[in-house]
Amino acid sequence: AFDFVTKPFEGEQLVLVIRRAVEHRRLLQENATLRSRAAPYDQTPTLIGQSPPMKRLAQQIHQVATSHGTVLICGQSGTGKEIVARTVHTHSPRRDRVLLCLNCAALSSSLLESELFGHEKGAFTGADQLRKGRFELTDGGTLLLDEISEISRELQAKLLRVLQEGQFERVGSSLTMQVDVRVIATTNRDLTRCVADGEFRQDLYYRLNVLPLHIPPLCERAEDVPLLADQFLMTVAMREGKAPKRLDGPAIELMQQYPWPGN
Repeated sequence: AFDFVTKPFEGEQLVLVIRRAVEHRRLLQENATLRSRAAPYDQTPTLIGQSPPMKRLAQQIHQVATSHGTVLICGQSGTGKEIVARTVHTHSPRRDRVLLCLNCAALSSSLLESELFGHEKGAFTGADQLRKGRFELTDGGTLLLDEISEISRELQAKLLRVLQEGQFERVGSSLTMQVDVRVIATTNRDLTRCVADGEFRQDLYYRLNVLPLHIPPLCERAEDVPLLADQFLMTVAMREGKAPKRLDGPAIELMQQYPWPGN
């Protein structure tokens, strides 16, 4: 039960109550969706590693976290770019606001535009209700754009405007919206080469590459392998309900000599 009407009532009065009920339910669903998306990032992330490259990275993270500038995180697949992004957010002035993540490589260009900027009801086939995009939902917080190099040139131009002006329009709307969102972008590709090949806008690259972070591959920090191995062993033991185990010396030595393709 949401509300009631007293008899006799006018038809318009009943319509108004129903509209309020529908809007109330939509807001509840939107809030639940926002909480579920943010839930995986509520936990304090942990960077594991005591090698010189990881110590340098930790120092750089501390420096960029206090800023409101855009962060570009580069590194091979599997090096932990998302963990670094979460660490930056956790230590930033926006730590108490929402952090949302969007995998740009997982969506088509049209779906990605709707996910980023939202759409109006009736904007396209299947748009049966208004939908807020990630930029609108993360106003005041942080938006993590994973694999930023995979977005189309057309969408790159719209993203550039948001980074420059903090403004955008929902798909199917002419109303300009203003937001304050810190963008953290990640990529496993060489964006400078993508720019040279004409696959990525140069102006967008410079807008993203304000505070660059590079994550070294595992083969460059063999000293961290024992720490990572212990962490993974403990995680698996807790998951399986078994006592934690440790690797012996020869096993550790063998793992440190391995090149770890794919990290």
